[in-house]
Amino acid sequence: MVFSLPDGLPSGRFEQRGPSEVWFSDGLPDDAEELWADLLRQAAVTGLYPHLCWPKDPPRPADPAAADAVRLDEVLAADFAEYRRKRLPFWSDPGPSELPEDVEPWPHGPGPPFERWPGLAPAGPGGGDGPGAEEAAARAVADLLYTEPFAASFVLALVPARRSADVPAVMGWSHGGPLPLLGALLRSWEDRFGARVVAAYGGELHVSVARPPLDQADAERLALEHVLSTADNIVDDPPTPFPEYARELVGRTEWRFWWD
Repeated sequence: MVFSLPDGLPSGRFEQRGPSEVWFSDGLPDDAEELWADLLRQAAVTGLYPHLCWPKDPPRPADPAAADAVRLDEVLAADFAEYRRKRLPFWSDPGPSELPEDVEPWPHGPGPPFERWPGLAPAGPGGGDGPGAEEAAARAVADLLYTEPFAASFVLALVPARRSADVPAVMGWSHGGPLPLLGALLRSWEDRFGARVVAAYGGELHVSVARPPLDQADAERLALEHVLSTADNIVDDPPTPFPEYARELVGRTEWRFWWD
């Protein structure tokens, strides 16, 4: 069933995505930054989440409810055990001591400082003077529109979803890892860190964060969750030692993931 559109939208059209109808603008609106923020503020009432995407990404809609069956702690514990088994030889070996003069050595990555799954990272600090989830999302969208070289090719979508974390599944964004696991992670990050999905295009997923970890130990546990999302850019592309990636998550309000 096609939903009623909020006022103030540019021209656009509805497209079927699985059982859902999603509305797409005909191009990137001139006032995309302000319009996106206004639509997100209305989402709690309308049930429609604004989303930046490419219009011709091939969709494979999935049922967001599949994330309900994912026991996140158990799944990540098993995934980390297998990940550690495969990676431990590389973490233990700093690599060749001598390289040709024209070859730049990759930084040695010691891996996560855990022998077993440490559990989910604790929720980010609440209250204080930091931005709320809507404000953090609006800032992330503004940054993305300003810095992304392909921003002019974006369109605005309005996605009927119970929550922001379910948008990739409803949209049928198919370039990332397994959607049930990713959906469960996004829901958990939404609850713990005030995260919001703001864009997905090609193999990239962008998430805003209102309450990031401010403690290094908490950031290390969160960094491990990022690693286990299966995204290719986390510590692997470009090669980034795990401790360095974790340090960069302290206070960071925008997370970017991509899959090759």
